[in-house]
Amino acid sequence: MSQSRLPRIERGNLSMLSNEKMTYILQDERVQDFYIKKILESFSSAHTPIFFKNIIEEWMENTKPLLKASTYIKYRNMLYSYIFPYFEDLTTEELTVECLNSFCRELLCNGGKNKQGLSSKTVSDVLSLLRSIFRYASTKGISLPCTGKEIIIKKTSHELRVFSIREQKQLCKYLCKNMSLKNIGILICLYTGLRVGEICALHWNDISLKEKTLYIHQTLQRLQNENINGKKTSLILSTPKSSCSIRTIPLPDDIAVVLDNFPCKKEGYLLTGTDSCIEPRTMQNHFKHVLKEATIEETNFHTLRHTFATRCVEAGFDIKSLSEILGHSNVNITMNRYVHPTLELKRQNMQRLSCSFASAFVE
Repeated sequence: MSQSRLPRIERGNLSMLSNEKMTYILQDERVQDFYIKKILESFSSAHTPIFFKNIIEEWMENTKPLLKASTYIKYRNMLYSYIFPYFEDLTTEELTVECLNSFCRELLCNGGKNKQGLSSKTVSDVLSLLRSIFRYASTKGISLPCTGKEIIIKKTSHELRVFSIREQKQLCKYLCKNMSLKNIGILICLYTGLRVGEICALHWNDISLKEKTLYIHQTLQRLQNENINGKKTSLILSTPKSSCSIRTIPLPDDIAVVLDNFPCKKEGYLLTGTDSCIEPRTMQNHFKHVLKEATIEETNFHTLRHTFATRCVEAGFDIKSLSEILGHSNVNITMNRYVHPTLELKRQNMQRLSCSFASAFVE
C-alpha cells in the first residue's frame, strides 16, 4: 500500500472499512507503528509527573484574594518555613501516607530554627494547611495517594496561665493607684476579655457610657510585608479574625465609672486620646512593666483574657453568653480553650456530693 493510499486512521474511520480491508490495513507495519506511537504518547501524557510545588503556588495565587491579610501571611510563613523545603522536589505520586507521617515526625522532632521540634499545635496547623491544598488539587482533577486525614497529631495540652484571686486584686490595686489610659485599657481587658489587638484598635466613639457598652469591630496588627525591598512590616487596622468577633460587650458598672470619670477629651483612640495609636507590642511591653511594678510573676497579655473567662465560669456565667462576649463561633471553643476551672472550684463542686451523702444519714 503506497503512502498516499494509507487510510486516515488518525480520524478513527477504520470502522467504515470492510473486514477484509481492515485486516489488510492492520497488518501493515506503518499502521502498527502509528498505533504504537499513539499509545506511547497517550501513556506518556497521562503519566507526566506533576510537582507538588506547582500546585502549592497555584493554590496560593487563587486563595490569596479570599483571605484576610493576617491569615495569608500566616499561611505563607508556614509554606516557606516548613512545607516548601520538604515537598519542593516531590511529585504528587510521592505524597503518600508514609511521606506525610515522615514529614510530621520531622517537624515534631527537629522543626524550628533551633531544631528543637515544633509544638503539636503548630504541626497540626501545618497539616491542616496541607489538607486544604490537597482538597484544592482534588477539585482540579489531580489524584493524590492520600487526603491527609489519615494523619492525626496527638495534641499535648499545657496549663495556661490564669491570675489567682490574690494576683487579680493585686493587679487591680496597682492599676487604680496609677490610673492612665493604658492602665484603663488593661482593666478593660481583665473585665471584658478583649484581645490586645482589639484594645489597641478601640476608639472612644466605640464606647457608649450611656448604654455602658463596647462595640468591637476592629483589630490592630503589625504584619509582614510581601515586598522585601521596602519596610519589613506594616501596622494594619482591620476587621477582627471572624464575623463572630464583631460584637457588643456590656461594661461592668465599675469600669464604666472609671471611664466616665477619667479626665480626658474622650476622642480618638482609647489608649492615647489622640488619632495616634499604640501598637500591640508596645502595649504588651507596658503590661510586663505593670506586672513587675505590682510584683506579679511575668506572663503574656493574653492571660488577662484567660483570667476573665475563668472568673466568669467560677461566677456561674451562662456559657453561651460568655462565648459571644469572647467572640467565639461556638461554645466548644470557649470550654476547651479558655475555661480552666481552679482547684477551689472543683473542691466546691465535689462538696455538693458530700452534702447529698450527709443528708442520707439525716433521713
